[in-house]
Amino acid sequence: MDKLEYTTLGQTVHHCLLPNGLNIYVDVRPEFGKQFAFFATRYGGMDLRFRGEDGEWLDTPAGVAHFLEHKTFDTEDGNALQRMAANGVDPNAFTSSSMTGYYFDGVQGFEENLRTLLSFVSVPWFTPESVDKEQGIIGQEIRMCEDDPNDEAYYRLLEAMYVNHPVRNRVAGTVESISHITADTLYQCHRAFYRPGNMVLCAAGNIDPQQVVDIAREVLASEPSSAALTDHGQMEPNQVEERLTRRTMPVSMPLFALGFKGTPAAKGAGLRQRLVAELVCDVLFSPSAPLYNRLYEQGLLNSSFGGFYSDGPGCAFIVADGESRDPERVRDEVLKEAGRLAAEGIGQELWDRLKRAAYGAMVRRLNSMEDTCVELAEAYFDGEDYLSFPQVFQSIERPDGEGLLRSWCVEERAALSIIAPEN
Repeated sequence: MDKLEYTTLGQTVHHCLLPNGLNIYVDVRPEFGKQFAFFATRYGGMDLRFRGEDGEWLDTPAGVAHFLEHKTFDTEDGNALQRMAANGVDPNAFTSSSMTGYYFDGVQGFEENLRTLLSFVSVPWFTPESVDKEQGIIGQEIRMCEDDPNDEAYYRLLEAMYVNHPVRNRVAGTVESISHITADTLYQCHRAFYRPGNMVLCAAGNIDPQQVVDIAREVLASEPSSAALTDHGQMEPNQVEERLTRRTMPVSMPLFALGFKGTPAAKGAGLRQRLVAELVCDVLFSPSAPLYNRLYEQGLLNSSFGGFYSDGPGCAFIVADGESRDPERVRDEVLKEAGRLAAEGIGQELWDRLKRAAYGAMVRRLNSMEDTCVELAEAYFDGEDYLSFPQVFQSIERPDGEGLLRSWCVEERAALSIIAPEN
């Protein structure tokens, strides 16, 4: 087992690579009374096409990864979610565009609950009857999301930005797409993606790293495995597919999502691009930004306005969203301000202040075992080391942010999704 020392952060992480391909990271925190475990697979809502065991390419309906997350808790002996909750921990799971993760936290029974977690995630059990029942449950969840104006604005924005990339699909799919999911579909996808070589286990708390490794060796298959091969479609053009999309819903004020289609980061450069893009979001959209204050004073924005960066294999984008009586004018003002900053430069004092605040926020997030484990997993899937962020921050300068503004925040890469009042 390797011991990874991060002297700047005062962190130590234990790492082990098992013969079956599973990477394990353990952040020992003896001062914490709680333990946390996160078992994740590199499989999410965008992974609709992959190469099967016979070498043939398989196309699956939108929403399979999320559907599989729901059904993975089912075991031949009952529901693992209920069993773990009865054993004193809080278990749950989530599916994003590029990852599915299962986790629990608690103050007792860590070893037993870790065995349960690894067991039910790695050993599938589906029946046609239970799949049919779940279609109704997830169908209701999908309809609720479709009735949410914020969700609708976001997903319509992705559809407007991307032509080919499956990130434009809703993670949960649609009522129609999940109707094509069968037990056989779930078994195929589980075999393809729920392999130790395509997964990572992260744990944190007052725990013994060697015990975590021993339990993983005991429960999981020992045969070597690797990542499944996926296909995310043809190369995306730089420009967006559609610059404006509009829908009416029962809202009292127009709400919007403004997106800028970026360039996917090169392998090993994702963390740096993320930090630069998040700083650009702060420069444009945070309450400390001149643009925010100007538009707020003009009554074009309210406190709901904010921005974020998101990425995945083959995609990267910036989003700003909120409420406004004139979303199109907000878009024009953002483009104008981005162009000015790219040409004239970002003020050094503003840049330094936002950079210090962003660095401090990331250091504070390390107090959360949950956030740290999820970040470690995401970085591992991207081929990076999350806890190297202090060194990455140190290398970022104003020209990096100005270059991103110059290349991304331009009209041909901008799309605006508006949800307007029905009246």
